[in-house]
Amino acid sequence: MTQRVTVVGGGLAGSEAAWQLATRGCEVTLHEMRPVTTTPAHKTDRLAELVCSNTFKSTELTNAHGLLKAEMRLLGSIILEAADGARVAAGSALAVDRDVFSSSVTDQINAEPRIDVVRDEVTSFDGPCIIATGPLTSDRLAGAIRARLGSGALAFYDAIAPIVARDSIDDSVVYRGSRYGKETMEGADEEGAYLNCPMSRDQYDAFLDALISADQYHGHEFDEVPYFEGCMPVEVMAKRGRDTLRFGPLKPVGLRDPRTGRESYAVVQLRQEDRAAQMWNLVGFQTRLRIPEQQRVLRMIPGLEQAEFLRYGSIHRNSYLNSPAALSAHLSTRDDPTILFAGQITGVEGYTESCATGLLAGINLSRILSGEAPLIPPPTTMLGALYRYINEADPKHFQPMNANFGLVDELSERVRDKKQKRELFAQRALRDMQAWIETNSIHGAPAAPA
Repeated sequence: MTQRVTVVGGGLAGSEAAWQLATRGCEVTLHEMRPVTTTPAHKTDRLAELVCSNTFKSTELTNAHGLLKAEMRLLGSIILEAADGARVAAGSALAVDRDVFSSSVTDQINAEPRIDVVRDEVTSFDGPCIIATGPLTSDRLAGAIRARLGSGALAFYDAIAPIVARDSIDDSVVYRGSRYGKETMEGADEEGAYLNCPMSRDQYDAFLDALISADQYHGHEFDEVPYFEGCMPVEVMAKRGRDTLRFGPLKPVGLRDPRTGRESYAVVQLRQEDRAAQMWNLVGFQTRLRIPEQQRVLRMIPGLEQAEFLRYGSIHRNSYLNSPAALSAHLSTRDDPTILFAGQITGVEGYTESCATGLLAGINLSRILSGEAPLIPPPTTMLGALYRYINEADPKHFQPMNANFGLVDELSERVRDKKQKRELFAQRALRDMQAWIETNSIHGAPAAPA
């Protein structure tokens, strides 16, 4: 007898997961609490409702989001198929008519005989199931998740600092070092754990003026979070006084520039974000500045004039798990491989990333129920690299992540041209994804091309 599977959450990830399970022969109960229990963000009771932007971002293969979409098409994504059918003009971006898109997903899910959609609020869970409740997980279900995974496993807000690509940082300006030399890189006893951007007084004053006057993002009411010292936006700190940042995240105390032997007036520190040291986090720079303003202001920091931003800073409400500490490699609870999580609650950012984790969760749970082992694509693919980051990131500093080329394995050869390098990344990723699909007999017809 076919075992019935539960999917909690009828958003992008939950809808994708339910479809993947059903097309692989599973009987699925998809729980969506709307309209019985509403949220401050949603306006309808349709599945896969887009509550913020109407775009899934780029479709170009030299863009990380475009590459992830191409990989998902190889795996047969229902969400991308519906998006293609609802597409509106937006250049190379996959933008959709919200109503047409969500109606299409809802109609396809309702028409699938193996999926029963139940409108209720789930407050407890057990396997086999996929929990894909997103950033607005209900309080009662969040309590059940905390009880199962531990009190520190679930956060309720993002306080995200920007991340820049290592090869875009000017080594003639920055220097490696830690405050008072207390921390060193593993295997490099004489090198500090941080990259340091020294500032003169004039540079600091100019940066501070730009930061204070920069335009901030004002989100939806549900997106607001109360500020406290742990997630204070850097621009809010700057307005408290001219020296607030110099006594806070930009304090120069204990950091001597080896080229001058002196402490600078202020220092911006960057912390390594990944094992390959391709991504570096601006310490203490959580921010609500708009993206163009982040680009303009943060490139005033010495050594970051040509910075390539792999992730922008933000602060907003977002229930998400400390996945590296709480979940397995395929994003299940550690004590039960049939209780999987998918979507933004796992610590991914963005529509496409959420759909992708729902897709792979559906594939893996169907494999587990068939007696097969769960699988993760190789880290040369965008999907595999995203899963690796979620699993292997430092639990003490884990923050949600979007798809970016800093996640994937480096090429074997050095390529200086950025466009050519990304083309090679994409070629390798799609080749390796196709080989992974064929080797593991992962069936599923590709969605229609864009």
